[in-house]
Amino acid sequence: MTQWTTFPHAGDYAFDTATLKENWARLHQGDCEPLPQEAAVLDAWVLFHNGEFQKAAEAGLKAGGHGITAANKATCIYANYLESGEKARLELFMEVAKRAEAQQVADPKNANAWYWQAFALGRYSQGISVAKALAQGLGNKVKNALEQTIRLSPKHAEAHLALADFHAEVIDKVGVLIGGMTYGAKKDIGLSLYQDALKLNPGSAITMMEYANGMVMLEGDKKIGEATKLYEQAAASKPLDARERLAVDMAKVELQD
Repeated sequence: MTQWTTFPHAGDYAFDTATLKENWARLHQGDCEPLPQEAAVLDAWVLFHNGEFQKAAEAGLKAGGHGITAANKATCIYANYLESGEKARLELFMEVAKRAEAQQVADPKNANAWYWQAFALGRYSQGISVAKALAQGLGNKVKNALEQTIRLSPKHAEAHLALADFHAEVIDKVGVLIGGMTYGAKKDIGLSLYQDALKLNPGSAITMMEYANGMVMLEGDKKIGEATKLYEQAAASKPLDARERLAVDMAKVELQD
């Protein structure tokens, strides 16, 4: 495996097994991942929350089973925030999509097997252009996987958020008429899903930012003021782990632009 870029705030987070268990419900409010019973899987998550994403991915793959979810999340978060090479980013997302699809076969009731496939394909689609991804049939694959995630885990805030993004992105790229007729994308459903995601995970910086972006895509420049306030709230939030720190950092950078 190629050496991954180091988390820029290495050492700022120092979870161990005990402190991770204490904070698990708060840290996984967004993805509803159950607390693992296997020590090796829990160790992979410790690495993830401390920002050691490559080690977390390797440990999760070695652990197998529920460890695959830790590996997929570590890979996606790394690729999304820290991988600078576009080709490498896309390859990482496709690796996750394939692993998650295999995980669905082995464990079809695992909500995050469906979620991480959808997340990875969604980010891959943005990388190659949403229009091109829709033409390849990836849009419906993402939508179906997210809907399955929510069926299996109704309080999965990040699945609500990603499905809201699907509606917003499709409408933004192909318009209301084609988006609705061809892909089932609806403005009112997208906005409702964003609101649901924020209710389910109200302190999430990434939810605030994605909601802000989607609101402008769906409702136009009249919502820029409201969107900016959401970004300001995201930038002011207090991150509990490495993943949250990356989101807060991104909010601060976006506000400076």
